[in-house]
Amino acid sequence: MAITAAMPTAKERPRRTRRKRVSALPALKLSQLLPSHIDLRNPLKAVLVCEDCKTWVPITGMQSKVQKLVPHHTGKADVDAAIHCRGSNRRIEWDMTIPEWRQALADAITEASSRQATAVLPKAFSPQTDRTLRARAERRPAGRVADWDAVLPRVAAADKNRRAMPAGDAPTEGPAVPLETLHPQCPAR
Repeated sequence: MAITAAMPTAKERPRRTRRKRVSALPALKLSQLLPSHIDLRNPLKAVLVCEDCKTWVPITGMQSKVQKLVPHHTGKADVDAAIHCRGSNRRIEWDMTIPEWRQALADAITEASSRQATAVLPKAFSPQTDRTLRARAERRPAGRVADWDAVLPRVAAADKNRRAMPAGDAPTEGPAVPLETLHPQCPAR
């Protein structure tokens, strides 16, 4: 379809913010924000983190006299209530150039990458714990068998006390409690 003079065309609109209203809060200075909270890679679509709601917000009016944050809500879309953020329409003061921002971002990345976690050192043992661990490491299997043989009479006495019937009458209601351990047999195949 060919374009004729009779067909309407959209005229060029002025590149400015739609509303004249500006926030009463003081202007945000780019030099006071963290370099990682500003994205100027594409200057015409610059974004930064709103100080009030901590969300990424575009900057509008990049080719006009006044640049300000786009009006936005504090909550997530279609989830929270639509409450305007108080940082909406807040003016932006360009007190740093894009090369200065790139340098500040590179410095911040270098500083963050130079930070390394320290090696975690084990907690020092007390002298008693150290003696116990050394003695345990020096014991041989024969020594462990002797330790178990020394414990067996106490284990047998505890089992005997566990099996003894308590003094007094037997319960009148309820099923009888088996006193012997049941060992089910597997059916022969």
